[in-house]
Amino acid sequence: MRMDRRSLLLLPGLLAAPPLLAQTRPALSDADRTALARVEAYFNGMTTLRARFLQIAQGGGAAEGTAWIWRPGRMRFEYDPPEPTLLIAADGQFFHYDRQLRQPTIVPLSSTPLSVLLRNPLRLSDDITVAALERSGGLLRVTVHRTGQAAEGQIQLVLEEQPMALRQWVVLDPQGRSTRVTLSQLQTGERFDPFLFAFNDPRFREELEQRR
Repeated sequence: MRMDRRSLLLLPGLLAAPPLLAQTRPALSDADRTALARVEAYFNGMTTLRARFLQIAQGGGAAEGTAWIWRPGRMRFEYDPPEPTLLIAADGQFFHYDRQLRQPTIVPLSSTPLSVLLRNPLRLSDDITVAALERSGGLLRVTVHRTGQAAEGQIQLVLEEQPMALRQWVVLDPQGRSTRVTLSQLQTGERFDPFLFAFNDPRFREELEQRR
């Protein structure tokens, strides 16, 4: 089933909607704090990650593609045909492009839940609220949102604990709808061409036009 456009937009949290109910910080045990410190160390030690992804929206629409993450601050989601969407984060902005409609949308990266993945350093405290932490089946699930900005939505990070590896995230938009992204074929430490993320470069826009 092809992913509908509305569901695709849930990924970067672009929808204007009534805010989520305010969440309080859960009481954290020493073991929880140790786990969060390991999550921080994992992301702060990551430079690049490339993976295949499967994105599933709450309504059942699905799309696949390739993801590139270059910390800090850069990300690219290239969707497989026939889905025409391209998502790129760079230079503090989130770029959404529909190749079929030839229509770009740009929002501040900081206003999207995915900005958590690209922070340097990542600190799961202060201006990030840990709303929930769960362990089961060798997986650690950490749900977070920007402190005081729950209306932007939340992101749940799902990581294998031994060895620690990012396997999935779930974005919950302000209306409570979820978009799940599952990663496979993970490769880390590769060198990426900076042009992959150069959506502000006129040459990049020309290439998009040629590939439509």
